[in-house]
Amino acid sequence: MKPEGRKQARRSALFELYRWDLAGQPPGLRAEDLDGYARDLAEAVAVEAEALDRRISAASDEWTADRLGTVERNVLRIALHELAGGLVPAEVAIDEAVRLSKRYASDDAARLVNGILGRILREQAA
Repeated sequence: MKPEGRKQARRSALFELYRWDLAGQPPGLRAEDLDGYARDLAEAVAVEAEALDRRISAASDEWTADRLGTVERNVLRIALHELAGGLVPAEVAIDEAVRLSKRYASDDAARLVNGILGRILREQAA
């Protein structure tokens, strides 16, 4: 398969994680259809999901990760994984997370994702 750009790979990983979250099908079932980055990202996020969800819940005043929509939860998981691994600059992770949330959920979801990521980054900087 031809390598995807990082933006498209995040989208592909999001779809894999969305399917996993809703249907219980583990990421990577369509491994031949995914480029390496998308497959590795989806699989790594699935392995780290519980720890990522704890970080999301701790940074959110009103929302625990399990109360978030599937899109928002997985967008946040992807961004946090990329941030923790130093895979992308913070600005890129936030911009991409907001863009995906807005595109596949809503403007309100994008604001929520932006707020949670912003809080996590501020707490890390403190």
